[in-house]
Amino acid sequence: MTRRAATTQRRAPRTGPGDGAGATPAPATTTYREALRAAHREAMQRDPRVFLMGEDVGRYGGSFAVSLGLLEEFGEDRVRDAPLSEAAFTGAGIGAAINGMRPIVEIMTVNFSLLALDQVLNNAATLRHMSGGQLSVPLVIRMTTGAGRQLAAQHSHSLEGWYAHIPGIRVLAPATVEDARGMLWPALQDPDPVVIFEHGSLYNLSGPLPDPPPVVDIAHAAVRRPGTDVTVVAYGGCVGKALTAADLLAAQGISAEVVDLRVLRPLDDATIMGSIARTHRCVVVDEAWRTGSLAAEVSARVMEQSFWELDAPVERVCSVEVPVPYAQHLERATLPQPEEIVEAALRTVGPRG
Repeated sequence: MTRRAATTQRRAPRTGPGDGAGATPAPATTTYREALRAAHREAMQRDPRVFLMGEDVGRYGGSFAVSLGLLEEFGEDRVRDAPLSEAAFTGAGIGAAINGMRPIVEIMTVNFSLLALDQVLNNAATLRHMSGGQLSVPLVIRMTTGAGRQLAAQHSHSLEGWYAHIPGIRVLAPATVEDARGMLWPALQDPDPVVIFEHGSLYNLSGPLPDPPPVVDIAHAAVRRPGTDVTVVAYGGCVGKALTAADLLAAQGISAEVVDLRVLRPLDDATIMGSIARTHRCVVVDEAWRTGSLAAEVSARVMEQSFWELDAPVERVCSVEVPVPYAQHLERATLPQPEEIVEAALRTVGPRG
């Protein structure tokens, strides 16, 4: 699939009711996409150093319509369409950040970010260390991640764990409308690079958003649902599945606590271990492949730090280790589903008297 073919699949949602870019009062309910757009607008209004750069972010309105209308509002100097070279425009963003600007670089999908991985790993993440603290790279990189939208093996990767492996950067995964709205501004205040992963299935997610929006913490995980019998750890597009699984477990008399990691580097060990101290069981859900996954890292930390709190082995629910299929029923079969999370949780709980 070509890049243009991939982007055409998002045209319909961008023109839906209530998804325009006009300056209207914030609604009581908004979408994840609209929350991201509002976050960009606020950041650009608050700080003239902030600008957005990437493929199709200007006249086309963004690959997933996040930047729709921002070009007309802020002009071509601050909303810049870039050539089809992730390495080039990510490198330009690094250079701008070093020179005092606050760039937001949008990479269309996570698989394309591999073309810029050299810039992220060997430049952005290392310059503070290699300069002896003389250089900062206050750069934000946003990209779409995840499967479930029938984009097949080319555009369905979940590579967040690859980036969470890199010292020198912060990695975020907003799973709610509030986090989509509130994470960008504090990310722009970080003197080091911040990578934000937006799961493609969340752009149409609707939810209430207070006015003014809440201040969002980009250092800690969040307990999305309290529970007493088993901890379900998830992030990004799997948080909703974990919450659905918790509802299904509740119908069976099992209380599941859902922890949204939301900060993938550095991991918030204290929140994870605190939850396990309450429930004594753990299921980790990760849309990435099981081998070498972020789920493996979380599981290892739980065993290292909370072994004596556990009443059962840690369970992992990950994607099947194959390229993601195009056919809808096969794609669904490869990805973590609420029913699988329930089964994993039941294995940890064991027979109930």
